[in-house]
Amino acid sequence: MSDKKYIVGIDYGTLSGRAIVVDAATGEQLGTHVTEYPHGVMDRTLTAGDNQTLPPEFALQNPADYVKVLRESVPAAVKDAGVDPADIVGIGVDATSATVFFTDKDGVPLCEKPGFENNVHAYVKLWKHHGAQDQATRLVKVAEARREEWLGRYGGVLSSELLLPKVLEVFEMAPEVYKEADVVCNLLDWLTWKLTGTLTQSAGDSGYKRMLQDGKYPSFEYLEAVKPGFGRVFEEKMSAPVLPLGAKVGGLTKEMAELTGLPEGIAVASGNIDAHVVVAGANAVRPGQLTAILGTSSCYVLNGEEYRDCPGVFGIVDGGAVDGYWGFEGGQTAVGDIFAWFVDNCVPGSYVEEAKSRGVSVHDLLVEKAKGQEIGEHGLVALDWHNGNRSILADARLSGLVVGQTLTTAPEDVYRALLEATAFGCRVIIDNFEEHGIKVDEIVAAGGLLKNSYYMQMLSDITRRPISVSTAEQTGALGSAVFAAVAAGVYPDVFAAADAMSSVEKHAYEPNLEASARYDEVYEIYKELHDFFGRYNGVSPMHRLKDIRARIYRDRDAEQ
Repeated sequence: MSDKKYIVGIDYGTLSGRAIVVDAATGEQLGTHVTEYPHGVMDRTLTAGDNQTLPPEFALQNPADYVKVLRESVPAAVKDAGVDPADIVGIGVDATSATVFFTDKDGVPLCEKPGFENNVHAYVKLWKHHGAQDQATRLVKVAEARREEWLGRYGGVLSSELLLPKVLEVFEMAPEVYKEADVVCNLLDWLTWKLTGTLTQSAGDSGYKRMLQDGKYPSFEYLEAVKPGFGRVFEEKMSAPVLPLGAKVGGLTKEMAELTGLPEGIAVASGNIDAHVVVAGANAVRPGQLTAILGTSSCYVLNGEEYRDCPGVFGIVDGGAVDGYWGFEGGQTAVGDIFAWFVDNCVPGSYVEEAKSRGVSVHDLLVEKAKGQEIGEHGLVALDWHNGNRSILADARLSGLVVGQTLTTAPEDVYRALLEATAFGCRVIIDNFEEHGIKVDEIVAAGGLLKNSYYMQMLSDITRRPISVSTAEQTGALGSAVFAAVAAGVYPDVFAAADAMSSVEKHAYEPNLEASARYDEVYEIYKELHDFFGRYNGVSPMHRLKDIRARIYRDRDAEQ
């Protein structure tokens, strides 16, 4: 054992989990390992069960995949780092949220218990599970009718991605699962429960995903008005102590020490949301800094010194991202996923062959072909709602759109329009913050899309904001390590820890104001389409199309 202190940060994403080992003094990443989830996202068939076809809008996961990350990635990252495990003093975890578990009193997921192996509602409902849209809509309507004050903290809307709609979905669609479940929790709290043997609820996650505001959950009377018998859901299934970010949940159990190869008893920090934890990892912990986590989806977190009403946000939580500030959240449910969908489904074979012959990715080829265009030259505007809209409309039933296609439209034209659309979607969120008195001075970015410098410059131009970028290889896992360093007593607070451990290139991208002015013209058209299809006076055509699709699935299931 030496005088050095090391921290393990574990980041659970949508398709994989990764562990890193960092120097607690500098944040330097010394070792890392990634484990892919064997079952990935189950959105078509229940591959962890009987391979039954899943209903539309479902997205499930297998909890055994998360344990595999602890068993494989943690010891592998320690080995890669070449450090003495005895010098590791803390663990921090972050995870996708709301990724919802139904468990027994010991934390065993119901899908692992006899009789529930093939019950789709007993499995983990991933963050992008949208099967609870009807429940989300009803929760909002009843809250509006009763003038529930807490609804304003979520911009007056609730996404189907949140925990409460998903629990109500199970209550109504699978009462046998709801009845059997002793505990309902999100993935990040399940992980710290697994590691320490102590069930707690993280303050940030509880505020954003579980509707905890000013120390109170939605009332029994409200929940009973939503659905009789649902009123005691928090009291009966979600009553664990709430801990602030950076707090110590407990010490690593003997069982988990043996599984991970780490010392028994080391500090385990309260869990964090995978997007929000980047605020600490990228040292964007002060007001005016919009943390942008740019990947398959994108999340935006902004700290403010005081509470502000802001319709269309995904959540407003005191201490939601950093203890001491109000955390405002917005996001887009698909960004990189849209680009991947286009490449996988809409690019001709000749482009694929050209990319292969030149030894470049199809993405890089499309960027190369598109970047020489003048702004607006392709004549297209797209809406980036291929997985619904999170902010500022909070409507999972919206869908993608491309306007302006002709017989001369090329793949690179559509690809560029999709890149622009996601940047326009980010600008809508920023403009909404600013319109409600929450300043955005700069963007601090992390995530997989940082590799695309063309996209990053486009984002700076369209939003008219400088963009600083995290240079850490795994900013999310580093953020978890920052909070773990606080929980382990290495630093007094997250501000000191982030200053010491983060690595950021300041203003790596500056807006080209000439380009910004030309993008403004296209953005005006984007906004027209955004408001027409997203704020339709009645039922959006996109909703009607999804209704037709859902009816076909129902009829097909009935025939079978």
